[in-house]
Amino acid sequence: MPVSEILVILLAGLGAGAINAVVGSGTLITFPTLVAFGYPPVVATMSNAIGLVAGSVSGTWGYRRELRGQWHRLRWQLPASFFGALGGAWLLLHLPETVFASVVPVLLIAALILVVAQPRIQAWAKRRSDAAGKAAGHLSRTRMALITVGTLLVGVYGGYFTAAQGILLIGVMGALLPETMQRMNAAKNLLSLVVNVVAAVTYTIFRFDDISWQAAGLIAVGSLIGGAVGARYGRRLSPAALRGAIVLLGLIGLWRLLV
Repeated sequence: MPVSEILVILLAGLGAGAINAVVGSGTLITFPTLVAFGYPPVVATMSNAIGLVAGSVSGTWGYRRELRGQWHRLRWQLPASFFGALGGAWLLLHLPETVFASVVPVLLIAALILVVAQPRIQAWAKRRSDAAGKAAGHLSRTRMALITVGTLLVGVYGGYFTAAQGILLIGVMGALLPETMQRMNAAKNLLSLVVNVVAAVTYTIFRFDDISWQAAGLIAVGSLIGGAVGARYGRRLSPAALRGAIVLLGLIGLWRLLV
């Protein structure tokens, strides 16, 4: 692997780790980067999911204080993410690669639209949170069931194609939970970590030889540092600049996929 490729993938992993900690769309940096270097889409997805586990760990750890008081709900959401990720990983491993190659451009476009719409999604979630006041301690059975099913479906998506799963989780939780944005972001990081770990372990067991371990290792190193940096300093970064970089790299990856 050329030195230039090593440096670019390492930097992409760092950026993805930081962005995942504060926004939740870091895959839209690493996945297009791998595709641009000629990695097949399925190989890029599996290698990326494995590499981003490290960043998910550091990002979740950085937001650990905001997780306090959420375990009454997370005890339902965590299994939902686990089983959803299993289903999504199963789909990736069993559907023909031609299906994935056909579906990924659509998913990538949808993820980019979510990134562009992310400020409105967060603003809407914040309005819901503010309107609900501080009644975060109690959820009706209906809301708990809805949040669990929503988390399960996002887990399926994340196990199949991880891009923008964090934004989807924020959207689901924002619609149903009377929580602050930072607390929802902490929950999002933990749930995304579960999905990434399940997907990574599944890919490693069943498709070990098809994974680019060099790329996964570089993304892991970069994302581990990026996740810690993002959790500590990410709130100070320009959201518009982050979204612009994500969309640009996503469009490059989309162009590579279509061409």
